[in-house]
Amino acid sequence: MNVAAAKKPADDWKRDEAATPDDSERVNILIVDDLPENQLVYRSILEESGQNLMTARSGEDALKLVLKHEFAVILLDVNMPGMNGFEIATLIRSRKKSARTPIIFLTAFTDEVRMAQGYASGAVDYLPTPIVPEILRAKVRVFIELSQMRRQAASQAEERARRTAAEEADRRKDEFLGMLAHELRNPLAPILNAAHLLRRMAPKEPRLEELGGIVDRQVKHMTRLIDDLLDATRLAHGKVLLRKERCDLAQIIRQTALDYRSIFDAGGLQLEVDVPEVPAWTVGDPTRLVQAVGNLLHNAHKFTDAGGKVTVSLEVEKNGHAAVITVSDTGIGIERRMLAHVFDVFRQADQGLDRSRGGLGLGLALVKGLVELHGGEVSVMSGGPGKGAAFTIRLPVEAMPAAIAAPAPAEAIPEATKYRILLIEDNQLTAESTRLLLSDDGYDVQTASNGPTALETARTFHPQIVLCDIGLPGMDGYQVVRTLRQDDALSSSYVIAMTGYGRDEDQRQAHEAGFDLHMTKPIDYNNLRRTLANLSARA
Repeated sequence: MNVAAAKKPADDWKRDEAATPDDSERVNILIVDDLPENQLVYRSILEESGQNLMTARSGEDALKLVLKHEFAVILLDVNMPGMNGFEIATLIRSRKKSARTPIIFLTAFTDEVRMAQGYASGAVDYLPTPIVPEILRAKVRVFIELSQMRRQAASQAEERARRTAAEEADRRKDEFLGMLAHELRNPLAPILNAAHLLRRMAPKEPRLEELGGIVDRQVKHMTRLIDDLLDATRLAHGKVLLRKERCDLAQIIRQTALDYRSIFDAGGLQLEVDVPEVPAWTVGDPTRLVQAVGNLLHNAHKFTDAGGKVTVSLEVEKNGHAAVITVSDTGIGIERRMLAHVFDVFRQADQGLDRSRGGLGLGLALVKGLVELHGGEVSVMSGGPGKGAAFTIRLPVEAMPAAIAAPAPAEAIPEATKYRILLIEDNQLTAESTRLLLSDDGYDVQTASNGPTALETARTFHPQIVLCDIGLPGMDGYQVVRTLRQDDALSSSYVIAMTGYGRDEDQRQAHEAGFDLHMTKPIDYNNLRRTLANLSARA
C-alpha cells in the first residue's frame, strides 16, 4: 500500500512549553506495517511526541513485542502478508494483559463490512490511507494521555497502598511494643518487691542488704531499657508531650546524681558533682530533663571502667541566656569516625562478642530528642580511644524574680494514714509481695485476683484506697473502676491503676475510665509510699 508522506509542523507536539518527557513518563507505541517506507513515514509523523516508537513488519514480530511490552496504542495495517491485521488484533485481544490495548487500523479500504470486521476484532478506530499527519497525531495523542493518566493513577494507588501498609505496620509495631513492655514489666514487679523485703530484713542478716541492692539495681536497669524502647518510638512519632513548668536545673542535676550514686559506688567509679548553689531556672519538663541527664550518666557509667571518674557540671553562660550541662568521663573514649553517629538510633560503637557494655543504642538518641524538644542542643567531644568523652547539653534559661530565686525548703512528708487498701492483682507473686510490704507498713490490706471477687470484697471492706491491675482476666480493670464509680458507697475510693501498659494512650484511657492515678509496673514501693503519704497530707 502506498502512503503519502506529509510535512510535519515543528510545534504540533509542543504544549504549554512542556519539555520532552523523561524515561519514566514515556509510553510505548507500536507500528505494524510490512512496508519499510510506510513505517518511516509513521515514525517521522510521531517522533516529535517524544514517546518510544517500536515497529514490526509481520504479525509474528508484533505478537512477540506485545508479549514483552505494554503499549499505549497499536497502529496496525490491515493488509499484511500471511497473518492479516484482523487476525493479529484478535490474538492481541485474546491475551489478558493486552486485551484492552487500543488498536487503530490503517487501511485504504473503509467499506462498512471491513470496518465492522475490524471493530469486531477489537479496533477502537480506523484511519484511512494516505494518512493525514494532523489527524494521526491528534488520535495518538489521546491514547498517550490516557495511558499516562492510567499509569499515574496506578502509581498513586500503589503509593496509597504503601502508605496504608506502613501506617498499619506502625500501628501493629506500637501495639507489639506496648504488649512487650507489659509482659516484661509484669515479672519485674514481684522481683522489685522481693528486693524491698530483703532489704527490710537486713538487720537480721547483713548480706541481705547487699543482695537486695543488687536485685533492685538490675530491675531498674531492665525497666530503663523497656522505657527507652517505648520512648524512642514516641519520639519518632512526635508523641512525646512535655509537661512544662519552671524548674531549677541545679536541683535536677543534684537529685539525678544522688539517684545514680549507688550505681557508681557499686561499679567502683567516682562521681563528682560540680553545680552552683544558686538556681538555674528554665521552663521545661522536670521528668524529661532528669531522664536526659540520667541517660548521660548511665552512658558514662557504662563506658568507664572501675577506678575511673565521671563528672557532671552545670554552668550558666555569662550572658545569662543559656545553661551548659556537661557529663565527662575518663572512659574508653570514642573513635573520630563514630562522633557523628553517637546520637543515631540503634547505633553503637563496635563491641566484642561478649557485649560487655550492653544497651540497645537508644539512650543517646533519646537525650538528643528530649533536649531538642526543650529548644536546646546536645554535642559530644572525645580525644579518641582511651581518652574519655564529654557530652554537653545547652538549654535556654530565664531570669527569675528575686522573690522566687531561692527554692522553698522542702516540707517533711507526714506519716501516711493507715488506710484500708484493696489490692486487685491476678499475678499471685506480685499480689503477695505487695501485700507483705503494705502490711509491714501498718496498712489494712485485702487482696482479690479478679474483678467480681474484688467488687464483692469492696462492698464489705469499704476500702479507702484501691490498687487495681488493668489486665485482669475476664472483667478488666477498666470495668472494675467504672463499676466502683457507679456505687455510691464506693465511689469516693481513691483508685490507682497498676499496670505494665505505660503508653500515653494507656494513661489517657485509665483516667477516662475513672482511675485517679496511673502507675506503671514495676512500681517502686518507695514511690507508692510517697504517694500514700501525699494523699494523707492532702486529706
